[in-house]
Amino acid sequence: MSKNYAEISRAIVQALGGAENIEAVTHCMTRLRFVVKDTGLVDNAVLKAIPGVMGVVHADTQCQVIIGNNVGQAFQEVLKLATPGSAPAAQPVRRKITLKRIGAGILDALVGTMSPLIPAIIGGSMVKLLAMILNMTGVFAEGSSTLVILNVIGDGAFFFLPIMVAASAALKFKTNMSLAIAIAGVLVHPNFIDLMAKAAQGQAVEFAYIPVTAVKYTYTVIPALVMTWILSHIERIIDRITPAVTKNFLKPMLIVLVAAPIAIVLIGPLGIWIGSGISSLVYTIHGYLGWLSVAIMGALWPLLVMTGMHRVFTPTIIQTIAETGKEGMVMPSEIGANLSLGGSSLAVAFKTKNPELRQTALAAAASAIVAGISEPALYGVAVRLKRPLIASLISGFICGAVAGIGGLASHSMASPGLFTSVQFFDPNNPMSIVWVGAVMALSVVLSFVLTLVLGFEDIPVAESSPKKPDAVVDAAKPVNAN
Repeated sequence: MSKNYAEISRAIVQALGGAENIEAVTHCMTRLRFVVKDTGLVDNAVLKAIPGVMGVVHADTQCQVIIGNNVGQAFQEVLKLATPGSAPAAQPVRRKITLKRIGAGILDALVGTMSPLIPAIIGGSMVKLLAMILNMTGVFAEGSSTLVILNVIGDGAFFFLPIMVAASAALKFKTNMSLAIAIAGVLVHPNFIDLMAKAAQGQAVEFAYIPVTAVKYTYTVIPALVMTWILSHIERIIDRITPAVTKNFLKPMLIVLVAAPIAIVLIGPLGIWIGSGISSLVYTIHGYLGWLSVAIMGALWPLLVMTGMHRVFTPTIIQTIAETGKEGMVMPSEIGANLSLGGSSLAVAFKTKNPELRQTALAAAASAIVAGISEPALYGVAVRLKRPLIASLISGFICGAVAGIGGLASHSMASPGLFTSVQFFDPNNPMSIVWVGAVMALSVVLSFVLTLVLGFEDIPVAESSPKKPDAVVDAAKPVNAN
C-alpha cells in the first residue's frame, strides 16, 4: 500500500520541533538526516510512533529518521514544508566541546558529505563492472573504443571525486559552492596533475618559495572535505575585512588566492596522509587477522549501520579500489551481513501470524537479498523483534569467515546483493563465482534457520499498528519457533 509521504514528512518535522528547529537536512539510501538546533525540542516517542518511520538514530545534534527505499519521496516533501534553518528560532543550547563531541562532528561531516554522492559512485562502479563483464565475455575486445568510453563513463565520478566532495561539503558547511568547486578543480587540473607527476619523479616544485608535496588528488575524499571546511571560515573572515564597494571582485579573488595555496601546500598533503593512514590501519588489521577480520566485520556491520558509522569506510573503500582495483575486507563482509538480515526477515515472514508484519518482512527480505539495502530488514524486523538480529549477527560472522577464506574481493562499492554480486567476480579466478554463490546461499539459509531456532516474539494483530511501536514489543507474545 502506497504511503502518504507528505503527511509523514509533516509529522516528522513537527516531532522535531518544527521547521524552525531544523538547521539542515540531507538523505542517504534509506534515512532522512536532520541537524537540529535544539535537541530538547525533539519528541522522540512521537517521532518513533509515526507510521512509515522504521526507526530513529541520534548522534549529537543529528537525528536520523529511517524511512526505507522511498526516502527520496519523503525528502522532497520535507523540502516543500520549509527551507531548513530559514525560520527564526531560539538560540541553540551551547554545548561544551569534548573529544566525544569533536568525534561526532567529524563523523557527521564525513557522512553528511558522502551520503549524497553514493548514487553517483555506485552508478559509476556498476558501469565499470559492465565494461569488465563485456570484456570477459568477449563481446568487445580489449582496447576497443566502446570499452574505453564505458570505462570513462564509469570512472568520471571517481576521477572528479574531489570536485563532487567539495560541492557536497559546501552545502554541509554552508559556504560558497562555486568557490569550493573552483578550489577543488585546481587539484585535478591537467597542468597541476602533470606538475605533481614531475614532483613525484624528484623535480622540485615550489609555490612562492614553499615546497609543494607530490600528491595525486584524483579519487580522493579527505583533502577536498577538509579544504571546504577551511574555506567556510576563510570566506567569513575575508567578508568581514573587505570594503562593501569591493566585495563583488575583491572578496572572491582574495578567497581563492588564500584558500587554493593552503589546499596545495598544507591541507591537500595532510588530507592524503590522514586518508592513507586510515586505509593502512584498516588493512593492516586485515593483514594480521586475515579471514577473521572479515568475519568480525560481518558480525559488526549491522551495528555500524545502526549508528551510521558504516559510511566512515566509504573513503577507504574508494581509495583502495582506485589504487589496487579491488577491496577485500569491508565489502566481502557485507555479503553475509546484508543477506543474513534478508534471511532472518524471510523466517519472520514464514512464522509470524501477523499479516502486516509478514508483508513488512517480505518486503524487507526482498530489499536486502535482491538489492543489498538492509535498513528495512534491520529496523523493520531485526531490531524490532531482537532475536532475528542476534541470528543475523551470528550468521554474518560465519559467512564473513567463509568470504574471507574464499579470498573474495569487490571491484565496486555497490551494496552487496543478488543483483550486484557480479562485483565480486574475479576474471582471473573463475572459482570466485562459486564462492560468491556459496556465501550468498549460506547467508540466507543459515540466518533463516537460526531465526527459527532462536524464535522471536510475535506481534499480536490487535497491537500491530505502527502508532504504538514501543507497546508492540512490550505486549509481544512468543512464537513457538524453538
